[in-house]
Amino acid sequence: MFGVWRVLTARPSVAEESRAPHALYGHVPPHEGYSTGRWLRELRAELARCAAAGLRPIVVGGTGLYFRALTEGLADIPEPSADLRAGLEARLALEGLAALARALHDADPDTAVRIDLANPRRVLRAWEVLEGTGLGLAAHHAATPPPLIALPDALPLRLTPDRAALYAACDARFDLMLEGGALDEAAAIAALDPPAGPQAMQALGAKDLIAHLRGTLSLDDARAHATQTTRNYAKRQLTWTRNQMSGWRTFEHGGAALEALVAEGLA
Repeated sequence: MFGVWRVLTARPSVAEESRAPHALYGHVPPHEGYSTGRWLRELRAELARCAAAGLRPIVVGGTGLYFRALTEGLADIPEPSADLRAGLEARLALEGLAALARALHDADPDTAVRIDLANPRRVLRAWEVLEGTGLGLAAHHAATPPPLIALPDALPLRLTPDRAALYAACDARFDLMLEGGALDEAAAIAALDPPAGPQAMQALGAKDLIAHLRGTLSLDDARAHATQTTRNYAKRQLTWTRNQMSGWRTFEHGGAALEALVAEGLA
């Protein structure tokens, strides 16, 4: 197990993990990349273990793309070579996201209209697939196999907390994580050899904390930027899940109705 970003990514605590078996947390070295396809392959193995042990799996998280792939299927696309990925990262740094997104729209318009062109990871992934396989993501998705878990076979729940309460939690998040040791985590990440890869550095607040440790950002400025980034991310999540997960049971404020439904579903 890799202990980095336990605090900053709000992983389950040791006490929480002792209450039930947990899997696929903190198991990837921070210098490695990760993909939805790899997650599905690893989840398939975990689901098989659950079935063999007579356990009912509960899949949780905040990455909507993972859940869509889980319940709608995902095309089997080969992972790109390290050289291709490095070259595209360098191209992103040199040309900028907007230029890469425009070029993608020209080269693969079917994919460009289906992804978030403001997300550099999504744009880079689209280029990786196009250059690595000769086919765009949209073409691969047209040949998508059946899902690992179809929605009718699950109890799909989507939580949409009150917007004011959600933003208040975003504002409080940074200080709570500082109290929990986030600065120590950032120092450990900054000292890694090999260094953490781009995906590991996408943890909310990671770049701000490391910039503070290196003396290029005050703690107040790090807090302000990390808080705003967290709010922006939360807003995008709400929008994405509303548009992409309409078939899920939605609970705006949780409460007794949600608890009763979960109890019924798990009975």
